[in-house]
Amino acid sequence: MLAVFSSTLAVWLRFDGIIPAALMAAYFQTLPALLLLRFVTFFAFGLYGGLWRYTGVWDLSRIVLAVLVSSAAIYLTLYRPLGPAIYPRSIIIIDSLLLISMIGGIRLAWRILPSAVRGRQGRRVLIVGAGDAGEMIVREMRKRSGYEPVGFIDHDPGKRGRTIHGVTVLGTPHDLPRVLAMTKPSELLVAIPSASPATIRDLVRSLEPFKLPITTLPSLRELVCGQAGIAHIRRLAIEDLLPRSPVVLRAEEAKHLIAGKRVLVTGAGGSIGSELCRQVAEFAPASLVLFERYENSLYAIANELSGRFPGIAIQPVIGDATDADRVDGVFALERPHIIFHAAAHKHVPLMEANPCEAVKNNVAGTKTLAEAARRHGVERFILISTDKAVNPSSVMGATKRVAELIVQAIGAQTEGTRFVTVRFGNVLGSNGSVIPRMMEQIRAGGPVTVTHPEIRRYFMLIPEAVQLVLQAAVLARQREIFVLDMGEQIKVLDIARNLIRLSGFVPEDDIPIIFVGLRPGEKLAEELVGEGETLEPAGGDRVFRVRWSDLTNVGGLTEDVERLTHAARRGDSHTVLQLLRAIVPTFRPGATSPEQPHLVPVGVVAGGRASIRPATIAVSASAPPV
Repeated sequence: MLAVFSSTLAVWLRFDGIIPAALMAAYFQTLPALLLLRFVTFFAFGLYGGLWRYTGVWDLSRIVLAVLVSSAAIYLTLYRPLGPAIYPRSIIIIDSLLLISMIGGIRLAWRILPSAVRGRQGRRVLIVGAGDAGEMIVREMRKRSGYEPVGFIDHDPGKRGRTIHGVTVLGTPHDLPRVLAMTKPSELLVAIPSASPATIRDLVRSLEPFKLPITTLPSLRELVCGQAGIAHIRRLAIEDLLPRSPVVLRAEEAKHLIAGKRVLVTGAGGSIGSELCRQVAEFAPASLVLFERYENSLYAIANELSGRFPGIAIQPVIGDATDADRVDGVFALERPHIIFHAAAHKHVPLMEANPCEAVKNNVAGTKTLAEAARRHGVERFILISTDKAVNPSSVMGATKRVAELIVQAIGAQTEGTRFVTVRFGNVLGSNGSVIPRMMEQIRAGGPVTVTHPEIRRYFMLIPEAVQLVLQAAVLARQREIFVLDMGEQIKVLDIARNLIRLSGFVPEDDIPIIFVGLRPGEKLAEELVGEGETLEPAGGDRVFRVRWSDLTNVGGLTEDVERLTHAARRGDSHTVLQLLRAIVPTFRPGATSPEQPHLVPVGVVAGGRASIRPATIAVSASAPPV
């Protein structure tokens, strides 16, 4: 139909509507042959097989080639017999241009018009980032239903007023209040894969007064193919706001260490232990022993790993790290080459109330495992410790510091086994961490509780923490402690505000924040190195080795640890605390920080400011655990 219409229109245009009768008769005589040549050529170039909704540059190029080839065939077969006086060659040129425009135009219209109609029915999206990722996202939104791009925001003021696929750059992030009022979007999409966490934090902070969901695209390191699409859009997460880029493991070295080895992980059902098992399994060990005393969590991780890694011998073992006979039996049967000791009691307030249990698990358990590793000739023993072991103010931190000393002492008496320790800070999303608790409070409608407006912590991701452990195993020599450059400490109050904002609420207006006072054993800020310790590069990606003073009295430490564990088994909390102070001289029970007072106000953030309630919590260094 288009071929008939374009050729007829070409004749009409050539003669300005006054067509000679002889030419009109000749035209109708040659029209069947013209249509046959067009059909054969179009069929050969595949013009009848394409889906119009996906028409693109390639399809348009095929249309142009098909029309030009068929026009050349028409000229060679029809022009010579009729002669130039009857059928001017200009008609063929005009016909070709008209036909290309008509065929290409109707296919583009089929693609554009329905998407425009669908776009008006979708979610109104304001896009931050008028770059390559933003262009790809808008192009895909034009094809699919569910999204309507209403504008761009970009840091480059020179792009203001420019358009991408018909979507206008409306301003910079400073113009957000005006742009939001003008466009009334239902979602804000951050389409800057290269954006730094600081940029994302500034954007989230500027959006605090607005109830607007924030979504984003994966970072460049996550976009393996370099292409961003609707399928990659996800909700902005608290991990995107960390004040540094996550550390990435040098996988080849870890694979060389673990492949073909027998690996045992204690606390395999916990948040750190289970992720450690997943990453270890990726490197094809000969066997992976999951040592855990809680059957439900052990059952879950064992089933998961057996399904994902059918070629690896997964051995779930129920056992307690403090049971020397059980540990010896497992070591004798499984003969592990590498041990990752992740089992521990690590809830600070609970361990303040139960110091004997903290000692039995964290101290006696570590001693039992380390001694068994030495007896059975294990190649590497990696203790997972915490930054709370540095100048500890809590029972949990003090017991983990004793565990570090035990590993160092046993390492000093051992030739074959390498004993190392890894310290890291709070792990986002781990069991008992602040993030899941705050999310529960937000889902319940608030309030969100924060212990103190100035409390700060180092934060890292669970996979990142595990990668640090594996990196330490790779770099391990004898009796070393490794820490990660975790950037700056983050205010827990900022974490709370960001979580509320990322959940689609306005902090203080929709969800209040209440200060409840420091809990027993908590410090305002954590430390990475203690007295007599310094940091030096360890050769990994932002992994550091702690240089510390050598142990001078291993025998004295052994005797103190024996007395400590005996007191814990008797349930003598008073003696336990005294012995912890003797073994760890930097242990300051109840201390908030060296410069901070012990009187902590309790208040609530409301209406954008903190209102202090007439109540305080006095934390005494000499008071017994509550």
